[in-house]
Amino acid sequence: MRKYLFVLLFIASVLSGFAADAEWGKTGHRATAEIAEKHLTKKARKAIDEILNGYGLAFVANYADDIKSDPEYRRYGPWHYVNIHPESEKYVVEEASEGGDLVQAIRKCKAVLLDENASRAEKQFHLKMLVHFVGDLHQPFHVGHASDKGGNDIQVRWFNEGSNIHRVWDSDMIDFYQMSYTELAINTKDLSKDQIKSLQNGKLLDWVYESREMAEKLYAGVNSGDKLGYSYMYHHMPTVLAQLQKGGLRLAKILNEIYS
Repeated sequence: MRKYLFVLLFIASVLSGFAADAEWGKTGHRATAEIAEKHLTKKARKAIDEILNGYGLAFVANYADDIKSDPEYRRYGPWHYVNIHPESEKYVVEEASEGGDLVQAIRKCKAVLLDENASRAEKQFHLKMLVHFVGDLHQPFHVGHASDKGGNDIQVRWFNEGSNIHRVWDSDMIDFYQMSYTELAINTKDLSKDQIKSLQNGKLLDWVYESREMAEKLYAGVNSGDKLGYSYMYHHMPTVLAQLQKGGLRLAKILNEIYS
C-alpha cells in the first residue's frame, strides 16, 4: 500500500518534460532484466555470467534494439512483435510474418540456448535477444493490431507533445516517471513465493494471449487525437510497473529452466 501511494504522489509531483526519442523503452527493458537477475538460480547465474563475459542481463537488455540500424540485422525486425488475426483470436504460425514474429523469436532463442552444438557466439547473441523479446512480450502493444502497427498509427498528444499510443506505453510514461531502471525494479510489488509462482505459471502462448487481452482493453480506451497526461498516468502507471515485474519474473523462469 505504501509503495502504491508513493507511485501516485510521485506522478502528481513530476513537473518536467520527457524524452521524446527514447527507445518497453531502454529503461523499461533494463528494469525487466534487473528483476529477472534477482530471481535466477545460482546455476543459471553462473552459466549466464560465462556466456555474457560477466555482464549482467540489464547491460544487454537493449541489444535487440541497438542493432536495428545495422542492415545486417534488419531481418530481425519482425521478431519484436506478434499480430494475431482478429477473426481467429488464436496464434497461428501460418499467419505469422514471413520474417518471423515474437513467438517464433522466443522459441528460436530458447532452442539455440538449449542446443549443445550451438557455438558460444550463437548462444551469446540469442541470449541477448531473448532478454529483450520477453520484455517486448509484456508491453501490450507488441501484441497489438497489424492494421495500426501495434498502435504506432494511433496518434495522440502526450502532455501536449506529439506521440502515439505505442510509444506512450513503450517509453513516454516510463520516461516521464523519471526513475532509473534500478529504482523501477525495486519499487515493484513485494510478492510472496506463491504469488511469484502464480505469475510465472503458464506457457508462452498463455502469456501472449494475456498481453493481447490487455492490448484490446487499452485500444478501447483511446482514440486518435486524444490528449493524454496525468490522468492517464494515474490509471495506467501501476499496470506498467506490474508488466515490467511480470516480464522479469517470467524471463527468470525461462532462463532457470534452460540452465537447470
